[in-house]
Amino acid sequence: MALNSTEVWSNVIIPQSKKVLGVALVGLGYYSRDLLAPALQRTKRCKLTGIVTGSPEKIPVWQSRYGIKDSNVYNYQSMSEIANNPDIDVIYIVLPTGLHAEYSIKAAGTGKHVWCEKPMARTEEECQDIIDACENNRVKLSIGYRMQHEPNTQTIIKWSNSKPYGSIKTLDAEAGYYDGRTDHWKLKKEMGGGAIYDMGVYPINALRYASGMEPVAVSKARHETTRPDAYTDVDETTYFTLEFPGGVLGEGATSFGHNWNELRVNCEKGWYELSPFQSYSGIRGVTSDGKQLNQTIPNQQAKQMDDDALAINNTDVLVPGEEGLKDIRIVEAIKRSAQNNQRIEL
Repeated sequence: MALNSTEVWSNVIIPQSKKVLGVALVGLGYYSRDLLAPALQRTKRCKLTGIVTGSPEKIPVWQSRYGIKDSNVYNYQSMSEIANNPDIDVIYIVLPTGLHAEYSIKAAGTGKHVWCEKPMARTEEECQDIIDACENNRVKLSIGYRMQHEPNTQTIIKWSNSKPYGSIKTLDAEAGYYDGRTDHWKLKKEMGGGAIYDMGVYPINALRYASGMEPVAVSKARHETTRPDAYTDVDETTYFTLEFPGGVLGEGATSFGHNWNELRVNCEKGWYELSPFQSYSGIRGVTSDGKQLNQTIPNQQAKQMDDDALAINNTDVLVPGEEGLKDIRIVEAIKRSAQNNQRIEL
């Protein structure tokens, strides 16, 4: 059943244009604690002003560290009250994937702008529900694809159009890491677990932005596991092919069992690659004629959030909800292709 994406909550306050936007983080796990919260101390256009958590024991630690006022602390049941809080302009959903749709829609209902971590949701339908909720509540939606804000990646994106090495022929993108945990939400289907969701959106998104095209079909998808006792509900490793217009092929792979981190674009007059292409720092690349792709930025998450804050006040969102939806449409096609051993047209 689709979540209600048309409900508009009463008495919402639409944030006005502000130089510095207040951000509330929803979910205080690793990514919020170790990456987003510290990054918000380095941003220029936004700041950490609120938290939403279901773990009361975390509240005093966060308040002590970041000076968050009692009036800006919420739990999941009281989250709707953010509608009346002028200190908070943006609600950032940093929960397990299976909860993204529910809480992004709740966030939109407060009249605050919504940032949602990737992958956007479990299904194309859920993604559309989030988009509809934000449109109905007249708030902006951005998906946390930090790599599209990273300068070396942006060079790759530009080259998909300018084609300095001639026409693109094939692409390869692999993203994975070894995860030895046996009791985690990423091993649970209902929570949006599995390598194809958690890490798969990296190679899928990369094959799309590096080619500058949308795939017309998915083929040759297959799952593998070396730990069948742990991976009973979701995939450990997945391989797939994206077929693009003009016969261009993109080979993708993602895993919780292998350390992979490379994007390569093969063209008629040479090639270029990023390795690593999706780490939190140290993105580096090289071309077939020896050029280095080695621009640096102080903090990827801070750059992403500053860009997204600027978009709220002045520009179009760099990574809108439609971008997240396109990746999840492909994820669902990959799953069907692997299950049925079929080519799936998009």
